[in-house]
Amino acid sequence: MRRRDALALAGRLGSASMVAALGGHGAWRSLAPQDQGSDSLLGRPLRVGYLPITDASALLIAHERGLWAAADVASAPPVLFRSWDALGQAILVGEVDVVHMLMPMSLQLRIAASAPIRVIAWGHTNGSCMVTAGPEPSTGAQSRARAPELAGGRLAVPHWWSIHSALTQRLLSSWGLRPVIGTTAGPQEVELVVMPPAEMVAALAGGSIAGFTVADPFGALAELQGVGHVSRLLGDVWRDHACCGLVVRQELIDSRPRAVQGIVDGLIAAQAWLEGNRGRAASLLTSGGYLPQARSAVERALERPAPARASHPDWHGQRLGFSAFPHESYTTALVDMLGRTGVEGDRSFLEGLDPARAHRELVDDAFVRAALERTGAPVPQRTEEVGP
Repeated sequence: MRRRDALALAGRLGSASMVAALGGHGAWRSLAPQDQGSDSLLGRPLRVGYLPITDASALLIAHERGLWAAADVASAPPVLFRSWDALGQAILVGEVDVVHMLMPMSLQLRIAASAPIRVIAWGHTNGSCMVTAGPEPSTGAQSRARAPELAGGRLAVPHWWSIHSALTQRLLSSWGLRPVIGTTAGPQEVELVVMPPAEMVAALAGGSIAGFTVADPFGALAELQGVGHVSRLLGDVWRDHACCGLVVRQELIDSRPRAVQGIVDGLIAAQAWLEGNRGRAASLLTSGGYLPQARSAVERALERPAPARASHPDWHGQRLGFSAFPHESYTTALVDMLGRTGVEGDRSFLEGLDPARAHRELVDDAFVRAALERTGAPVPQRTEEVGP
């Protein structure tokens, strides 16, 4: 199968019926050449895929600072993708080995489409926001100010299977607005559309959308360009939620478990470095060519000050967080939330889905646990806090 044919096929594999017709797991085979000759535990350089958002910071820093190489997993220069669908296709056909992927998207691919992928760690927490057109209001409660700005308009999200879409719909409903998909919004409705993150700021400036919800630095970029303002940080809606997980193919876990351990070790080292070097990280990510946005936007995203108005100021939702352990409580809450979230496409796999089973099938936390055990650190405890 030629690579372009494989990518075209993968683009159609979001349907569970298509996957079943192709034979379930057996249809998902690696189509990329397996290069040899490296001293790396992987037997070749690690291939990394990412979207140009600050959510990818830990992956990019792990490569840039040689933290994967220090864990005996040499890495090739990360490959930039422009949309979540393109990134998903790349990991499904084996073009790349590891990606950061939207947690709802990874859940949908794993459970509904039987894709042999696993979340082996969280890449980060928080880091996303809702942006609406125009300058920030000077007065009024934050949540109440949003309804008149968005009513009857269009709001973009990066993917139907994203925490951005789920929390946006939750917020709109709390403001008395009805989210609609595939139809023009009425006076008390907001039409949701999917748009690649890289296109959102221009669309907001051009007036084709009234707002968007996405990962930074696009919220910071809209603010710096004066075309929009951050009206709600998603970390102020769901405390320390995981937007993206670190995803690999199951065959990599089965055939190269020591290499997967090195991938997780390098990620954790990168997260620790990022926590104490946010300003320096912004410089590395932009001067190194990883993120195409202005350094000022990336700095603003990584070092965002606390907002003047927040529903839960003690949650510190403005900060992109770095936590690797993939908690079952989060997966459980995510399954419940997605059950009440509209999408364009089949969502029947969520009916009667046992959250514990979903977590077991999606997440493999053995490598993070092994890293914690080596340092003597306990498994972190967590209670999900989701507010209005």
